[in-house]
Amino acid sequence: MTCEWVARTEIGRLRHQACEQLGRHRHDVAFAAVVLAGNYLEAGDRGRMHVRPGDVILHGAYESHLDQVNRIGAEVLVLPWRAPVSMPLGSVRDPDAIARLAERDVCAAAARLESELELRPAQTLDWPDRLAEDLRRDPGLALDRWAIGAGLRPESVSRGFRRAYGITPAAFRARIRTLHALAQVTSGRPLAQVAIDCGFADQAHFTRSFRSLTGTSPSRWARPSD
Repeated sequence: MTCEWVARTEIGRLRHQACEQLGRHRHDVAFAAVVLAGNYLEAGDRGRMHVRPGDVILHGAYESHLDQVNRIGAEVLVLPWRAPVSMPLGSVRDPDAIARLAERDVCAAAARLESELELRPAQTLDWPDRLAEDLRRDPGLALDRWAIGAGLRPESVSRGFRRAYGITPAAFRARIRTLHALAQVTSGRPLAQVAIDCGFADQAHFTRSFRSLTGTSPSRWARPSD
C-alpha cells in the first residue's frame, strides 16, 4: 500500500533525540503516547499535531504516522490503549504522576490515563490538513476536483501533501478506505457491501488492500476464532 515500515510498540518511556526524524511507520496495536518533555510534530492518519508536555496522542491499531522532533528532543510514555479512539488528541494535568504509576503498574497507569484524559479536536494547520480531513470524511473524494476547488494544481497538491504527511494523497486515501473497512468487517454486514461502502473498485481490490494492511483476509478477520 505504501513504503511505510512496521514499528514495534514498546510500552514504557521512550526518548527521542534532538531533531530526530521518524519516517512514516505503523503500529499494529492501539496505544497512547503521553508527552512528558520536549515537543514534536506528528502527521498521521488522523491529522497533523504539534504536541508538548501534557499532551496525549491516541493511535488506533494499524494506523500510521511520521514524527519530527524539535531541537531539544522529547520524552514520551507509551501505554496500551483499549478504549475506542474518537479523537486522536487530548491532554492530562499531571503526566509525570501517570509516568510514576507506570513504573509500578502499567495497567493502572493506562486506566488512570483513560479516566483523566480530556479530549480535544486537532487543529487544521493548512490545506494539507484540510485535504486529509476531507479524505477521512469521504475516501472516494476526487483529488483533481479537490485541487481545482482549492485553487491548486494537482501536481502541487501531490507534492505538498507528501511533504506534510510522508505519503501521497492517493496512498492516504487508500489507507483510509482500508481503515474504514477494518472498523466494519466484524459488524456482521456482508463483506461485499463493506467493500462498496468504503469505495473499493471490487471485492478483489478490497481483499488485497485489507491483506496488505493486516496480513490476513477480510473473511478471516471477521471470523478470528476459526
